[in-house]
Amino acid sequence: MNQLFSLPTALCLPAPDIEALIQGRTIAAMPKMFLRTGQRFALYPANALHTQLSLERYYHSGVLPIAKTAVINLDNSQTVLIKAWAKCELCQILDGSKPLDILSQLTIWAPEALKEILRQQEHIFLTYLRVYQLPQVQEISVNTQVKEKLGKIISVPNTLTGSEAEPILSDRTFAQRKRQLENLEPPLYPELEELESSLALFSMTHPIAKELDDDIKVFLGWSSNKLIKQIDPDLAWINDIAALGDRSIEQDEGKNNYQAGTDFENIARRSLDFLGFKVEENYKGGAGGLDLFCSKPYPLVCECKAGKSIPDRAVEELDRIGKRHLKENYLQAMRLIIGPGKPTKNLKESAAISKISIINVMTLQKLVEFKAKYPGAINLVELQQYLEPGQIDYKIDEYIEKAEREIKLRSHIIQLVKNYLQNSGVDAAGVDTLHGAYFGSNPPQPIKPQEMHEILIELSSPLTGYLGREKGSDWKSDRFYYLRDLPL
Repeated sequence: MNQLFSLPTALCLPAPDIEALIQGRTIAAMPKMFLRTGQRFALYPANALHTQLSLERYYHSGVLPIAKTAVINLDNSQTVLIKAWAKCELCQILDGSKPLDILSQLTIWAPEALKEILRQQEHIFLTYLRVYQLPQVQEISVNTQVKEKLGKIISVPNTLTGSEAEPILSDRTFAQRKRQLENLEPPLYPELEELESSLALFSMTHPIAKELDDDIKVFLGWSSNKLIKQIDPDLAWINDIAALGDRSIEQDEGKNNYQAGTDFENIARRSLDFLGFKVEENYKGGAGGLDLFCSKPYPLVCECKAGKSIPDRAVEELDRIGKRHLKENYLQAMRLIIGPGKPTKNLKESAAISKISIINVMTLQKLVEFKAKYPGAINLVELQQYLEPGQIDYKIDEYIEKAEREIKLRSHIIQLVKNYLQNSGVDAAGVDTLHGAYFGSNPPQPIKPQEMHEILIELSSPLTGYLGREKGSDWKSDRFYYLRDLPL
C-alpha cells in the first residue's frame, strides 16, 4: 500500500521547470542550495527565472510553448496550484569545467542560461528529482516573497499530503534518465528530440501532431505512460447505453414511449450479447412479451424499463410474463430489471421477495465499458454470485473493482519480471527469485510464492502470451521470461 505523509515544505522553482518535471521532459532542477538525498518537498511554481534572460534565451525551443503557458497562468494570479511533490535522488555541485553543451542537451535549459547562472554564482546545484503527482491538487495563496525564495525551500501554509502512488516516470525510465544525466552521456536520438521540439507548438492545437508528439515522448523516455488506443469506432454505441435508458431522450428526438422503450431494449440486448451471454432471439419483447432471455452460461430473464424511474409494478410484470413464457424454467433462472432512477421502497421489497436483482442502466454501461477495455476480464459465472435480490449496483461495483485489482496485480508482476531481467542481465528467473523481488517492488498486495506461481503460469499461457515459461521438474524450478506488457 502507498502510505500518505505530510509535506510541510516546498521547493520554489520557476513555473516552466515544474511543468516540464510534471510532463516528464526533465528530471533535473537547479536549486540555490544543496539538497540531501531522500529529502521530500512539494513543488511550488514561481513566476521568475534564475536570471534576467528572456524565456526564449533561457529554455530550449521545444519547451517554450509550455513555458509561456505556465507563466501566463501565474500572471496577476493571487493563488498557485501545487500539483506534484518530489524526492531528491542526488544533488551535485557543477562548475564551468563540465561540458555545458551536453548538460543543456539533457535538460530543458539553453546553454546561455547555464553560462549566465555560472557567471552569477560560479557553480550550479543540480538536483535529480523523482516527481510524483499529489493525490489532490492544492490551491494556496501566492508567497509575496517568492522571487527572493526562488530555488530555496519554503514552508507552505497548508500542510500538503503526498504518496508514491503516482510517479511521473516508471522506476526503469527514471533510472535510465538518471544514469544518462549523471554520466553526461549525449542524447541517443538528437534528431527525434529536434522533431519533438518542432511538434510541441503544433501539438497544442492539432490532434494528429499531439498523437505523434506523445509517441515520440514515450520512445525518448520523457513519458512512461502507456499509449492508449483510440476507442474502436465499432464500440461507440457503448456511450449511448445510459442515455437510451433515460426516456428524456424522447424530448430531444420526438420519440414516443414505445420507441424509446424499444431503443433501450435493443441496446440492452446488444450489451448482454457483448458481455458474453447467449441472447435468445425468440424473445423480442413487445406487448406481453419477455424483453430478454439469455440461455447461457446460465438462464437470465431481463426486463428493461426506460424512463425516469422504474415503476413499482415492474416486479409483478416480470414474474407474470416470465412464468407465462418460460413455465417452470422461470424459477430456475436469474432475474434482472435494468432501468434508470432510484427504485422505490416498495419495489425493492418486492424484488427481495421475488428474488429479482435491480441495476441502474449506468451500471450496465460500466460493465460493458470494462469488457471493452479488458476483453477477457469479465467472468459471467463469477458475476452470477453478485446477482443478489434487490438493488445491487454496489455489488456490481465490487465485482468490477475486484477484477481491476486482479488486472493491476498481473500488470505489476509482468513489469516485475521485465525489470528484474533487464537489471540483472539474466534471461529467465524462478519463482523464489521473483517472489523475493516482488516485495521490494512496492507491490499492490501481498501474495504467497505458490499464488505467484499460479499467476505466472496464467500469464505464460499461449492464450495470454504476456510471459514465457521454461518448464522445470516441479513448480519451484519453473523459469519465466518477459514477452509483452499488459497496459492499464
